Amino acid sequence: MVKAAVLGAGSWGTAFAKVLADAGTDVTMWARRPEVAAAITDHHSNPFYLDGIELPSALTATSDHAAALDGADLVVLAVPSQSLRENLAAWAPLVEPDSTLLSLAKGIESGTLLRMSEVIGEVTGATEDRIAVLSGPNLAREIASGQPSATVIACSDHERAKAVQKACATGYFRPYTNVDVIGCEIGGACKNVIALACGMASGVGFGENTNASIITRGLAEMIRLGVALGANPATLAGLAGVGDLVATCSSPLSRNRTFGAHLGQGGTLASAQAATHGQVAEGVKSCTSVRALAQKHGVEMPLTEAVHRVCHEGLSVREAVGLLLGRRMKSE
Repeated sequence: MVKAAVLGAGSWGTAFAKVLADAGTDVTMWARRPEVAAAITDHHSNPFYLDGIELPSALTATSDHAAALDGADLVVLAVPSQSLRENLAAWAPLVEPDSTLLSLAKGIESGTLLRMSEVIGEVTGATEDRIAVLSGPNLAREIASGQPSATVIACSDHERAKAVQKACATGYFRPYTNVDVIGCEIGGACKNVIALACGMASGVGFGENTNASIITRGLAEMIRLGVALGANPATLAGLAGVGDLVATCSSPLSRNRTFGAHLGQGGTLASAQAATHGQVAEGVKSCTSVRALAQKHGVEMPLTEAVHRVCHEGLSVREAVGLLLGRRMKSE
């Protein structure tokens, strides 16, 4: 791959653009706000989302999406899941005919209940062999700091996945390949919801036993839904499942966990949003769409149901805990 365009200059988009540049890939970022693009190009930093991180001098940014997409054979989609369709509709006519479309977004689209790869295919008309997804334990600030991390790049065309792998492999960022796009996307969407639950439990003062229990039972929900949709359960036992789940549920750098903690402390959705500096906690919207997807396929997901009810139906965290603990006893 000769040139990459990273569309989205939030914390993860910026971190992944840095990875690409460090791997020797020619990369241009698109930022919605001109001041963000100027900071990246002129000062080699993104103080709006990754303050204190020095970016490679070769990394440039623009607020003109046509300029970013010009000649790009790898198009990285790094905007929130619920805004992907709207943004992509404007970008699609400028995407090169055989370029690889790589999704960094983790969520299920509200209303349609489509995975991000399905949204990409529907909007652009790209065949599934051109669409890849990236998922794993990838906290943006740690990766941008050069801390060792691994990830999974999934695409039905394994050779295309290997090309993306080569474009982003560095001494600190180790990508693996997979052909199970469904498993990687379900893992990425569900882990944000379970991280909200872990944050809520922490916010009310519960400890590590509770956290471990939520992670483990959350993984069971994730696997049930993934298998119902055709995923390989082994994918969800790997980096895109367990790995991403543990990182997102445990780290204070996780927006979803932090958001949930504020709700657990009695905060509102608005105050929790302010506490995460206005950045998107994907699980807040995904909990509703994941819940609906599970209902559509007859999959039981009690933790996801509880998170939805806390976020959108006024249920308190302590009431949610009581409902979960009061469920009928059964074998694991």
